[in-house]
Amino acid sequence: MIEFSDKEIVECLRNRQSYVVRYLSDRYLPMVRLMVTQMGGSSEDAKDIFQDGLVIMLEKIDNDQFVLTCKFKTFLYSVCENLWKSILEKRKAATNYFNRRIEVSSDHDFTEIYDNQLYEKMFYEVFETLDPVCKEILNLYWQELSPMEIADKLGYTYGYVRKKKCECQGELMRRISNHPDYKQIKKTEMAAMQVINE
Repeated sequence: MIEFSDKEIVECLRNRQSYVVRYLSDRYLPMVRLMVTQMGGSSEDAKDIFQDGLVIMLEKIDNDQFVLTCKFKTFLYSVCENLWKSILEKRKAATNYFNRRIEVSSDHDFTEIYDNQLYEKMFYEVFETLDPVCKEILNLYWQELSPMEIADKLGYTYGYVRKKKCECQGELMRRISNHPDYKQIKKTEMAAMQVINE
């Protein structure tokens, strides 16, 4: 394998020379995969994180003021690790959200529906369509920060945060209930209930 210096890698990325991306993938994707899988992710997660990390690095490198102050490998690893930790935080926040909202009745156990990968995928898809302020406020709320703490952290008033949180939760639930996958889950659930009651 041809070796590239850190300076050459940066220049090649600036010039959008695709062969250097293949080089980086061959050389550093295994390192990112190890980090992601050790922190509970999959190989597919690692590929996504690696690609997203490269996009972020391209944006930084395109800035004329950019100066690499550490080894390229360290920089890439740091970007990918921060991305993965951010995803883990969102997953944890989503789990907290569902734990607050789900009430399991004595007759029916719906937890399997909420644990289903389809539902999780749907939740993230819908969550990403919310406006940035909603995403910020809900994320912090699901991390169990109080409205006052959120207001202080984001620079909003307490009243605005409380009102916006309610609006955002309502909008999130509305979009989830209109999602085709959610409608399919409810349809399946209704069919199962009819079978039980027959």
